[in-house]
Amino acid sequence: MRFLADESCDFAVVRVLRGAGHDVAAVRDLSRGAADDVVIEIAVRENRILLTEDKDFGQLVHAQAANPPGVIFIRFPGNARQALTEAIMQLVAMGEEKIKGKFIVVQPGRIRVS
Repeated sequence: MRFLADESCDFAVVRVLRGAGHDVAAVRDLSRGAADDVVIEIAVRENRILLTEDKDFGQLVHAQAANPPGVIFIRFPGNARQALTEAIMQLVAMGEEKIKGKFIVVQPGRIRVS
């Protein structure tokens, strides 16, 4: 799968996805400090599922009808971070057809797809 990791995304997620053979571009390498709308434009242009911990993307996608190829919104508090990469890998194992075009919230012990 192809992903775009926002600057807010824990880089451990990038490493584990790359290690599993996924194509993961990082905003910090492509366009450091880019505004959220620019990040979405990159995701759309490059057909990448956005990985973020920035709740502003929820508003952009839902309220402003931005249409990226998918968003994975990570909500893991500091005391649960050790389980983050495992949760992301479980989500990715669901398959691209279950992720693409969706807004997904990943929390400790819970994955919500809308």
